[in-house]
Amino acid sequence: RTDYWTLVNVPDKAIGMAAGEARKVIIYGGKGALGATCVQYFKSKNWWVACIDINANEEASANILVKPTDSFTDQAEQVTADVLSLLGDQKVDAILCVAGGWAGGSAKAKALYKSSDLMWKQSVWTSTISSHLATRHLREGGLLTLSGAQAALTGTPGMLGYGMAKAAVHQLCQSLAGTNSGLPPQAAAVTILPITLDTPMNRKCMPDADVTSWTPLEYVAEMFYGWSTGENRPASGTLLQLVTSQGQTQATPM
Repeated sequence: RTDYWTLVNVPDKAIGMAAGEARKVIIYGGKGALGATCVQYFKSKNWWVACIDINANEEASANILVKPTDSFTDQAEQVTADVLSLLGDQKVDAILCVAGGWAGGSAKAKALYKSSDLMWKQSVWTSTISSHLATRHLREGGLLTLSGAQAALTGTPGMLGYGMAKAAVHQLCQSLAGTNSGLPPQAAAVTILPITLDTPMNRKCMPDADVTSWTPLEYVAEMFYGWSTGENRPASGTLLQLVTSQGQTQATPM
């Protein structure tokens, strides 16, 4: 992977890690397919893992349950308060926002308003909350990841709500890399832009697709782990395309 992006190696001293201190990660969307894979992977490395989701992940070290609501401020304040209650003044090494979803529909679709609202809640709400949590609970030199989409680099006429929401996530990531964004010193915000992830739901919905062009969830989890430990981490603000062909994935920055 090291051929494909600008790398930043961050030693423990820069991150502020004390010798023998347990690593900690928050996974927003930790009950979904990618999130659950990340929970399993980080737990296998003996990390303390907190899951934020509508449903609990029994494998996580701790769970924060999101209360469904049509009010962004209510949901954001609930999650923010619950994370503060859980962590207190403790810091985490990484916050991985892997929440999201997909919905199709053109501008004339009957479900346009409903699908756009859902996409905004699943991608923009979660990414915004994760970004604010990073300003409060992320270590110096820590990692924040967001989940964009390669499709949203151009127009998405058949999935307007999805494209708009993911494009907003891309813009958020680039803004977080700027001066005075609020992130801790030396922290990085990086957004992945997959084409199609190899999830059980995608396999169910597209049984005849070429899965060798889908990005494995384990690849993403392993990549996140490396970045979280300061290895081969892209520069803050990077939008990283994940392109898989014949079972091989390349990560290339925009």
